Amino acid sequence: MTHTTTDEPTRSASGATVPVLAFAGIVVAVMQTLLVPVIKDLPQLLDTTPSNATWVLTSTLLSGAVATPIMGRLGDLYGKRRMLISSLAVMVAGALVSAFTDALLPMIVGRTLQGFAMGAIPLGIGLMRDMLPRERLGSAMALMSSSIGVGGGLALPAAALVAQHTDWHALFYGAAGLGVVAIALTLLVVPESPLRAKGSFDLPGALGLSAGLVLFLLPITKGSDWGWSSATTLGLFAAAVVVLVLWGLMELRLKAPLVDLRTTARREVLLTNLASIMVGVSFYVVSLVLPQLLQLPSATGYGLGQSMVVAGLCVAPLGLTMMFTAPVYARLSARYGPRTTLIIGLLVIAIGYAGGLGLMDAAWQTVITSVMLGAGIGLAYSSLPALIVGAVPASETGAANGLNTLMRSIGTSVSSAVIGMVLANTANDVGGVAVPTMHGFRVSFLIATAAVAVGLVLAFFLPSRRPRATTQLRASSEEDANLARAEEALRGFRGRVLSADGAPVARAKVTLIDRHGRRAGATLSADDGSYALAVPAEGAYVLAARAPGHGPLAHAATHAGDDRPVDVDLALPGETVSA
Repeated sequence: MTHTTTDEPTRSASGATVPVLAFAGIVVAVMQTLLVPVIKDLPQLLDTTPSNATWVLTSTLLSGAVATPIMGRLGDLYGKRRMLISSLAVMVAGALVSAFTDALLPMIVGRTLQGFAMGAIPLGIGLMRDMLPRERLGSAMALMSSSIGVGGGLALPAAALVAQHTDWHALFYGAAGLGVVAIALTLLVVPESPLRAKGSFDLPGALGLSAGLVLFLLPITKGSDWGWSSATTLGLFAAAVVVLVLWGLMELRLKAPLVDLRTTARREVLLTNLASIMVGVSFYVVSLVLPQLLQLPSATGYGLGQSMVVAGLCVAPLGLTMMFTAPVYARLSARYGPRTTLIIGLLVIAIGYAGGLGLMDAAWQTVITSVMLGAGIGLAYSSLPALIVGAVPASETGAANGLNTLMRSIGTSVSSAVIGMVLANTANDVGGVAVPTMHGFRVSFLIATAAVAVGLVLAFFLPSRRPRATTQLRASSEEDANLARAEEALRGFRGRVLSADGAPVARAKVTLIDRHGRRAGATLSADDGSYALAVPAEGAYVLAARAPGHGPLAHAATHAGDDRPVDVDLALPGETVSA
């Protein structure tokens, strides 16, 4: 298979590419909260028990978790745009299956297919990484990453309005329609990336990861129903550990694994993924607590007695604020870097939850909480892909962001299970109905605050000095981009490409190859023969140069990984070769 990678965008995108990809991400994220307004009515609507009805939500969560790393890897291998369209098409099919049924089993099948589309978000981030110039990349990826929360937040009021005034199946017809629009716009506007990773698809790895994730997430989502100390729950957790350990050992032995665990184990990637879990936990708490608080009757003494639609509108600022933080992120990241922006976002989330403990007495107060949390979560979500993309080769961005999206999904799964358990254990029994209490809501906010505190600790341990790829992501203007290029020359190899007689060679291709044989960067020499290539990390590298009319040359060199440049002049052989 052709292995074509570069660290620079290889094809410019039109001005509509970013909005179209972000729209696709929002459409996919809508699936997560599409049924929240009718969650309490699902047992009656599907003529089943409450425990069985929860599978309508659990199935979407599980399939989304499995799909994200797999679709990311398939995109790296066979084309990110192709896999993005495939993900959307599966979602449309799933929405139509759900739209035509009132039975539990077909509904679960449809919802499983809808969750499979979550892989579209890391694919969109990968497409942006491949095509956009550096001055546009930071804010674009921020918007795409935030689309997870934007779609989830905006779906609540829209779904509530539809569910309150029409047949609930209209939710799925609307989702299918949005999916078709997203596919059409993607076909018309988004070009395919020419970048491909080498190797073939790791089918055993995909099956092993899928089995391990299902075994791990299933008891998390169903533990409250089965009992956390039950044999089923503990047995599934134990099986998950065994399967994932065996899967990891297998992946380490493969030349082209589904997930490069050695890259994943790098400090920056590992800490970013762990912080992503904490951000996922914090995002889902507000989505679970505020709608219930708003809709509880005022007769409880603390419920705000709002309709389903009003409750959705009060929570909608969560998603809207996340959308509008993308340009703010670009400015902050350009000045301080994505690590600092992540820390700022986590601090804002902590302030939002701490303040929210005292802002539960009126509907307008929940709006303030939603805005504050939306701003913090938007900044945090926007920082994550920049940190990931800055730490992995361009050929692995799809799979790496797929894994990062999976970490967020694990965070939301843990949040759903823990908060569900807290609200159930603190509920009051009123006429045989469990009614959540204010104590339960406040404990939930405290849990979210604790998760954010853990995320802050992890973020502070991230490397503060940004390598080559991340300086690229920080640029938000052409002036910043020029500065970033100048900084890159101070963090890697620089020199001149010369002919055998000492004359400069222009437009010579200089490629940086790491110790694993993977391409770590590429550039063309300037008119005076000069070149500059940044290094992603300390280590030994091979500089390979080639130009028409000259033979190829390879030169081994070592870089200490600090800000001191290593000067390496490359003298090409003079014999004539075929271009």
